Amino acid sequence: MVGAGYWGPNLVRNAQATPALRLEWLCDLDEERARAVLGGYTTVRVTGSFEAVLNDPAVGAVAVATPAATHFDLVRAALEAGKHVLVEKPLTPSSGEAAKLVALAERSGLVLMCDHTYCYTPAVRKIRELVRGGEIGEVQFVDSVRINLGLVQPDVDVLWDLAPHDLSILDFVLPPDARPVAVSAHGSDPIDAGRSCVAYLSIWLSTGALAHAHVNWLSPTKIRTTVIGGSRRTIVWDDLNPSQRVSVHDRGVDLAYAGSLGREERREALISYRVGDVLVPALPEQEALRGVMAEFAAAIAAGRPALTDGRAGLRVVRLLEAATRSAAAGGARETVDIGENE
Repeated sequence: MVGAGYWGPNLVRNAQATPALRLEWLCDLDEERARAVLGGYTTVRVTGSFEAVLNDPAVGAVAVATPAATHFDLVRAALEAGKHVLVEKPLTPSSGEAAKLVALAERSGLVLMCDHTYCYTPAVRKIRELVRGGEIGEVQFVDSVRINLGLVQPDVDVLWDLAPHDLSILDFVLPPDARPVAVSAHGSDPIDAGRSCVAYLSIWLSTGALAHAHVNWLSPTKIRTTVIGGSRRTIVWDDLNPSQRVSVHDRGVDLAYAGSLGREERREALISYRVGDVLVPALPEQEALRGVMAEFAAAIAAGRPALTDGRAGLRVVRLLEAATRSAAAGGARETVDIGENE
């Protein structure tokens, strides 16, 4: 494990709780902080030297939880040393760097996995099952709100801090034929922080559907809600409601085509509203990072790409770059080619 700061301790705890993994090292420039994370009774070694970790033949995999600006050099060194790598989001600050890491991992036959944590929650796994299984019909829209009184980051704006969650979830749950093709973003900095603290992101999909995400560091109220509207049903995900995180509504709008109506019926409105039952699937309570670690170990053991592999991380970074260009251009629509989302 590399990094004992904000996110590293969570990864340490879940790695130690995953039977298929054994934690050998915790590497951090602040060795005292690393020792404090591990506690007094541990067999895990502490070091400030990443080279020492890479030179240890007992280490088969590395997890990186450091600032995004350091990801490229650390991940590249680990891959070149023959180690599988799990890396915190975003994969890198640029798509050029991300593409190089993906290519290196594939040439080396190594697992490169992104810690897109929400994709491993029972709620999002269920949403993926419902969407890709056709339960809601064709996706017509996605509307997401992720706002709270959060930590204003010193190195990235709110888009790069929070939107990776929503973009990685979209990448994970949408069917393969619903690919982002263009984005438009608007950001504002009402507190003069020097970077956008509030942002709105629109994403056009190849199917004609529109997805929208609102991210905000300044809201006194915490909201984490996503609505995925389909031609048959609509999914509502409220991550802050443990008793009803996911609900499936048989409610929507139907369109009767004029050609299918009689002469008299054509005088009536072509739009009809459908109001049916609401289904609340039973979901287990399970820590998402436990699922991340289990998937990392399983992908290594099977020699297969992880569910949120390097290519998924690359697609998210390409969208973030396009959103940044759009915001700088006053919200201009930016075409994007993210590649295949399989």
